[in-house]
Amino acid sequence: MILCLHALNHFNLLSLLTYVLVFNLNKIGLKVQEKLNQIDGNSSHSKDCFYFTILYIAGVVNDLGPESSGVMSCILEIPLNSQARSRKKSRHALVFGLIGAAVASMVIIFSLFGFYFWVVKRKSTENFLDCAAFPMEQRRGQRVRPKTGSIWFKFEDLVKATNNFSLQNFIGRGGFGIVYRGTLPDNTTVAVKSMEVTDFQGDDEFYTEVEIISNLKHRNLVPLRGCCVVDEDHNQEQRNRYLVYDYMPNGNLEDHLFPSMENEEKLLTWPQRKNIIFDVANALVYLHFGVKPAIYHRDIKATNILLDADMRARVADFGLAKESSESKSQLNTRVAGTYGYLAPEYALYGQLTEKSDVYSFGVVILEIMCGRKALELSSSGTPKFLITDWVWSLMKTGNIAEALDVSIKSSNSRNIMERFLLVGILCSHVIADSRPTILDGLKMLEGDIEVPPIPDRPVTLEHHINMFTNANSAEL
Repeated sequence: MILCLHALNHFNLLSLLTYVLVFNLNKIGLKVQEKLNQIDGNSSHSKDCFYFTILYIAGVVNDLGPESSGVMSCILEIPLNSQARSRKKSRHALVFGLIGAAVASMVIIFSLFGFYFWVVKRKSTENFLDCAAFPMEQRRGQRVRPKTGSIWFKFEDLVKATNNFSLQNFIGRGGFGIVYRGTLPDNTTVAVKSMEVTDFQGDDEFYTEVEIISNLKHRNLVPLRGCCVVDEDHNQEQRNRYLVYDYMPNGNLEDHLFPSMENEEKLLTWPQRKNIIFDVANALVYLHFGVKPAIYHRDIKATNILLDADMRARVADFGLAKESSESKSQLNTRVAGTYGYLAPEYALYGQLTEKSDVYSFGVVILEIMCGRKALELSSSGTPKFLITDWVWSLMKTGNIAEALDVSIKSSNSRNIMERFLLVGILCSHVIADSRPTILDGLKMLEGDIEVPPIPDRPVTLEHHINMFTNANSAEL
């Protein structure tokens, strides 16, 4: 009872005066318990009666009611813990503090990201404006700068890098311009491609190339470092577009397949040829299946396959690349590319599909394996040799091994070489539906799937060309 009185939160005079009454009630409770035990053979649950009495007493002396912590201490004899409430408050404070800190941190992080992207966007805009005389909107009305992550070089920097585009830095000429070697201020060697533009179509092709290349990242594609736009108002002689690529020190594939007499040491070994074929196949798999929408290169050929310091292939020249249409399996488009590498349906009818690139890839395989050019012309300029027709005729007579380049015939990998030839023949089949996808073609090269029986084909393309030439001669 004394414990109960000490545990009460509000111990007042009234409580003290009622102490005697409480003490007597407690004694009465004990006596009632004793009587009930005797009546029930000492098996009564009269302790419930006793606890009821205790509850009654607690209610009398405590003016806070049953929810008071003092009542709880009195009835259950649990000592009051003055730290419990403070610990609970501390835990709440800790939780709210952590939540507040997290929210504040997120706000700071997002603010920093926003500031960073604002700075980058502003810097890229300033670089672009430095690259040309006037903003793009002023030069071309509705035309705007393509959204790329590439560097927009100043024209003066490119002039300095290439020694004013000197002949000593001349690398070669392509269908869309001239390529020069250049050295940046940090001593990095680059290839600068000058694209002469005379009309709006040229502008469109330039913007297409910049946007496409900037968004493509693959180890077998030539990386684009940046570009530059020079308007006629900035350069009175001509309006130029420049693309800056990583420099490939070993030139292009054609230089090594058909070297001059003084550079015969450039001839490729069988392992090098095999790696190059795999590299080009992987690049096309990425273009056809690794990006959405798929991209068709349209000009796969030996001169557009560059070799890095490790003699690994990098596909270049995306000036002709075209995004596919998700809703169409074919694209009717202006024919662009190189004869000898063009698929018949594309060259004759402008029907462009992924199988068009597969055809060109098949021709490149045959060039690499045979050491002969895709197309050889007579002195009069008419075609006298198509590698696809030549290898096809050897296969039909059972002499496909004769097509192999003499420099690799002595290799012990004859079966693998013949498989590569068959894949090249299948990929360059004149009927588009008979060609595999580039992905299946790669699997055949790797030996993961068998090369299927090659369907027969119509008369050779060379036969059609001869008929066309003879008909024109007769009309004359």
